[in-house]
Amino acid sequence: MGGFFAVASKQDCVFDLFFGTDYHSHLGTRRGGMAVYGNQGFDRAIHNIENTPFRTKFEKDANEMKGYMGIGCISDYEPQPLLVRSHHGTYVITTVGKINNMESLTTELFQSGHTHFMEMTSGEINPTELVSILINQKENIVEGIQYAQDKIDGSLTMMILTSRGIYIARDKLGRTPVALGRKEDAFCASFESFAYLNLGYEEYRELGPGEIVVMNPESIVTLVKPGEKMKICTFLWVYYGYPSSSYEGVSVEQMRYRCGELLAERDMEAAVGADTVAGVPDSGTAHAVGYANKSGIPFSRPFIKYTPTWPRSFMPTMQSKRDQIAKMKLIPVHDLIKGRRLLLIDDSIVRGTQLRETTEFLYRSGAKEVHIRPACPPLVYGCKFLNFSRSRSDMDLITRRIIRRMEGDHAEEVLEEYTNPDSQRYHDMVEAIGREMNFSSLRFHRLDDMIKSVGIEPCKLCTYCWNGKE
Repeated sequence: MGGFFAVASKQDCVFDLFFGTDYHSHLGTRRGGMAVYGNQGFDRAIHNIENTPFRTKFEKDANEMKGYMGIGCISDYEPQPLLVRSHHGTYVITTVGKINNMESLTTELFQSGHTHFMEMTSGEINPTELVSILINQKENIVEGIQYAQDKIDGSLTMMILTSRGIYIARDKLGRTPVALGRKEDAFCASFESFAYLNLGYEEYRELGPGEIVVMNPESIVTLVKPGEKMKICTFLWVYYGYPSSSYEGVSVEQMRYRCGELLAERDMEAAVGADTVAGVPDSGTAHAVGYANKSGIPFSRPFIKYTPTWPRSFMPTMQSKRDQIAKMKLIPVHDLIKGRRLLLIDDSIVRGTQLRETTEFLYRSGAKEVHIRPACPPLVYGCKFLNFSRSRSDMDLITRRIIRRMEGDHAEEVLEEYTNPDSQRYHDMVEAIGREMNFSSLRFHRLDDMIKSVGIEPCKLCTYCWNGKE
């Protein structure tokens, strides 16, 4: 995924930029970057943050940088922000999103006369550099932003720091959020709405889908009005979003409470007589609280997340290391496990590896039963719009492996039936997943209930990964 923060201030902006960007550390693990513009021109720093948190890596830069406008980012993959010089002048750019047609766009640029790319990452073209080259095809930056967003297949939100101001563009369908804040002598823009509150800013507004603004220390001016259609990622509330954030006016924490409540209401028809309800930390905890409050089953914490050295929710990009570290950062409380019938709520089941190992550990620790209630429906389609997973294929999803096993070469023809919770195929898939994972029982959240938990118009929510509908 990735996160970003921007500040335009009448005073030096570096303090706000440093801490505002740091507040996005839960959204990425590989690179961090900051860039500022001031009386001495542009200054920029990029560091690897895989083994050291953003705050530690950038403390020296924050003490040396000076400027009154700046942008910062946390990236789960490519180094950014990038410093670019073109016919638009010098600017700094950072992006969040996913580009599915990188190869065809690269071929098109080579054929049109572009000769090379400089910002390579592990031999692959840096997506943010590709975006800057697309922007540079047009006569002005705003036209360039719109051109880049039209050309890519996927989603693209960006910030561009210039000497005149900071251009901020939300992706065309608003799949990712952009929240604006203000205080007496400054404005800011942020992926996460909570990131500016402790810095003295108050909520100003959110950008609409496809809206482009320019922000300077005096004002935020709309250059392109928002579109009418929105498809914001529902998974932001279920998993990605930090508990204190809100998107489109809907609190992440409150949504998760409602999500757990509705899950419990459905579950009362097939009560399992659990002794305790628990959430897999951190994103499963609020769902579990909502479930416990509605069901009357006591809430407990049989796992404690070891935050002193594992404070961030994402892990290294290698899946094998991610799986290992996921186990290392959760410390069991044996007295809350032994002899208990546990109902465990996680945000989702993707590959199934971590949750299966967690379940096996619980049994080895003396759990009597382990009932699993994911807070979202089965993930049947890999996301085409955001880099929320390192999966290279839909077959990485446990659902798709089970469906392929059940249907053989005809799996694609009947996928839609597996997204319908009232169909026999859906029921058979859930049963097969539960057996393979060794759960005492398994029941997924229904899509209609999850949408109800969010509370905004269903047509404004992207649910592609659950039902395949764009």
